Amino acid sequence: MPNKQSAANALRKAVKRNAANKKVSNKLKDLVKTSLKQIKAGEKQVKEEYTKTIKAIDKATKKGVIKKNTASRKKSRLMKKINALK
Repeated sequence: MPNKQSAANALRKAVKRNAANKKVSNKLKDLVKTSLKQIKAGEKQVKEEYTKTIKAIDKATKKGVIKKNTASRKKSRLMKKINALK
């Protein structure tokens, strides 16, 4: 338990931010997993799902949930797998 008022405020902020970041992170992971499952199954709607995933990756990067290089790596690996389908 924090002793000072400012520490208590910081703790409350940290809890809220952690919850928000966790929500974005979980959504991102789910989208990546569904994209990978569709790629593995060889479905035609992979491109549609890919655009949603890319959008989510970019938003997470903008919010600071993941780093820029991590986002680039994830996008690159997904695109590589999609191109291998053709």
